[in-house]
Amino acid sequence: GEVGIQNVDAKLEYMNPTGSFKDRGTAVMMSVAKELGVTEVVEDSSGNAGASVSAYAGRAGIIAHVFAPANAPEAKLQQIKVYGAQTHSIEGPREATTQAAIDYYQQRGLVYASHNLSPYFLEGTKTFAYELAASPAGVPDHVIIPVGNGALFIGAWKGFQELLAAGRIDKTPKMHAIQADGVMPVAAAFAGKRWTLEDSRPTIAGGISVATPPRKQQVLDILSASRGQSIAVDDTSIVWWQKAMASKEGIYCEPTSAAAFAGLQILAEHGHISREDRALVAVTGFGLKDAPPA
Repeated sequence: GEVGIQNVDAKLEYMNPTGSFKDRGTAVMMSVAKELGVTEVVEDSSGNAGASVSAYAGRAGIIAHVFAPANAPEAKLQQIKVYGAQTHSIEGPREATTQAAIDYYQQRGLVYASHNLSPYFLEGTKTFAYELAASPAGVPDHVIIPVGNGALFIGAWKGFQELLAAGRIDKTPKMHAIQADGVMPVAAAFAGKRWTLEDSRPTIAGGISVATPPRKQQVLDILSASRGQSIAVDDTSIVWWQKAMASKEGIYCEPTSAAAFAGLQILAEHGHISREDRALVAVTGFGLKDAPPA
């Protein structure tokens, strides 16, 4: 009702074991690592992926080193630790955390279990599409996903393409990538605007605060192929939607997920989604993983 669309569904990815969609990719990535005899891995994460890798590494009996920004939400840092990973807190921008992780695994000859780069991770996130196809409602007209590195966005599209090729669905949805306006490399590129690391600003949507996503071109290609849109939303609208979804729908999502609802509103206002269309928003992480909205 808030966005003027009759049929809006929310897919609660925070119902995964560690509270975010990252478990989809991590389950496959760490299973492969276990099969290959890997005993120690390195990962860098703003929180959710780190917690997921820590949990699945613990189950697999693999030592995990998780590098996280020092300014990551305390709840996420504590979650990483409780699963048993050796945590490394890094000061500076998000990119500094990635570089520290790369230096660490190269110096020690370890395996870099990066959710941003691993092809196995996408093999896990594609199950998002398979679940939608198997649901009673089937595949929606639009899928709205908050995008940082784009692991769920790319994986979901991979799944839809496989399902289409197999004849299990007869259409693929328009894929929409939502970013925070403080860190918007994909949305800017989609709009044909120049955006660099120097243009970045702090945002409460830490899960999509990725200034130099390695898979940016893949995301842009999918936006084109699916005839989707990429837009950036401000922190004020993110907080509003986080509160609204909790108080009106009983869905307490983290700010990153709330960004997707803010994006849905703009997509509807601009006519990219009509009133009769069926839209689905990926609620990628649980609200208790972050600081409560002010």
